[in-house]
Amino acid sequence: MATRTAEERRRAEREAYDAYLASCPARQVLDRISDKWVSLVLNALGDGPLRYSGLSRRIAGVSQKMLTQTLRNLERDGLVSRTLTPSVPVRVDYALTPLGESLLPIMHAAKTWAETHIQEIHAAQSTYDQNPPRP
Repeated sequence: MATRTAEERRRAEREAYDAYLASCPARQVLDRISDKWVSLVLNALGDGPLRYSGLSRRIAGVSQKMLTQTLRNLERDGLVSRTLTPSVPVRVDYALTPLGESLLPIMHAAKTWAETHIQEIHAAQSTYDQNPPRP
C-alpha cells in the first residue's frame, strides 16, 4: 500500500469539495461572494486602495452598517486588508489582498455583464409580468 504525501492528501481534500452538497464549506464562500455589496466593494477596490469614506461615496445606497459589516467579513475572509496609519485623525485604508485580486476578474465580469444586459432583463421581466405562468 502506497502512502501519500501531505501535498497529495491536501489535493485530494480540495478535490473532495462539492458545492452541490449541503455540508460543503465552499457554499459559505459562494454565499459571501454572491452578495451585491461584496461585489461592489471588491470592484471599487479593484481600482486601488480606498478609505472608508471613499468607498461610501463610490457605492451609492450602501448604509454605514452594511459597508462596515461587508468590510469586516471581507477582511475576515482574507479578501481585503485594512491598514491603519497613525495620524490625527487616524487614517484607515482598505485594499484587495492577493486572494481578493484573484477574485476580481470574476466580480468585474459579473458587474459588466449586469450593466450590459440590464435592458434585456427588464424586457424579459416585463414580458413575464404581462403573461405570468398559470398553475
